[in-house]
Amino acid sequence: MAVPAEMPTPGYLDMFSTASSTIIRVYRECEDCGTELAIQTLIDNAHIRPAEILLFFFCVVMWTGLRWTLTTYVFVPFAQWCRLMPKDVAKMPESAWKLVFYSMSWSYTTYLLFCCNYDFFQNPPSVFYNWKNGMPVPVDIAFAYLIQGSFYGHSIYATMYMDAWRKDSAVMLLHHVITLALISFSYAFRYHNIGLLVLFLHDINDVQLEVTKLNVYFKSRGGKYYLINDILSTIAFVSFGVTWFWFRLYWFPLKVLYASCITSLQSVPTIPFYFFFNILLFILLLMNIYWFLFIVQCVMKVLTGQLKEVNDVREYEEEEGQEALNGKLHKPGNGNSAEGNHVQNGVSKKKEL
Repeated sequence: MAVPAEMPTPGYLDMFSTASSTIIRVYRECEDCGTELAIQTLIDNAHIRPAEILLFFFCVVMWTGLRWTLTTYVFVPFAQWCRLMPKDVAKMPESAWKLVFYSMSWSYTTYLLFCCNYDFFQNPPSVFYNWKNGMPVPVDIAFAYLIQGSFYGHSIYATMYMDAWRKDSAVMLLHHVITLALISFSYAFRYHNIGLLVLFLHDINDVQLEVTKLNVYFKSRGGKYYLINDILSTIAFVSFGVTWFWFRLYWFPLKVLYASCITSLQSVPTIPFYFFFNILLFILLLMNIYWFLFIVQCVMKVLTGQLKEVNDVREYEEEEGQEALNGKLHKPGNGNSAEGNHVQNGVSKKKEL
């Protein structure tokens, strides 16, 4: 199959207009859509070996064990050595862990997209060029999928039992489930090229978010206030807000949704599970918009004087946290944690790993 010439990216409004009309047209032309066809399509096109599933679960356990080890022997001792406030000692390990992972994962996907022979970012429609059912996945992309998929498998467990519980934790849990579904199915259906693009456009914001939070925690330590951390947290937060809009709300639709909704049909007219993947991608976009509202809310509170400094508006207020804690204490499964007194709903609480 001849590789098409690079296609120009459409405008923002034009992309959404074309995508919606394309989805409606495909739906109307679908004469045999239904559960029976979906099951048969899954059987015919999904390719995951048992060894890959076992390796996935092994890495999920590995991430959980590595986080526990780093938290117990590195992050908590370091936070205590820096004499952080008790509530910040409880929250700092979570941000440190996520910063380590996302810095590594985003650096790797950036390397693949810009230092290897992949031009998916510059030419998004190319993600579906020469697609074939059951085609081999390049080893370097397969490795990216393994570390990302297993990390989000770990994150589902971590959100419920290890992370601080926040106002958006339920949405975060849904995000992890959808992300894992996208990673798993895109690998099985060999849509790994567009998956690599999705990972690149999302991980950078997690790096900046955790840098912001860590500097917020380190502003007050040893009974002193450090202006440098206040300045760094503000710079990181501004950068976080700008790149969130640019990567997740601008580039994500223009590159990923454009390729998935529109040009995928030009390269593969009978592309399997077209609606399933595009629905998940649009849900991901809606969640990105939802979290962007938190960013705007934080900016507005700072500008109006309701907040004197950058803070996480997703955290529960103390009284809200106490009410939430009282409710959760009556539920099973809330025990002690190897991470120490962990902040849950804004209140220090012990949890079991």
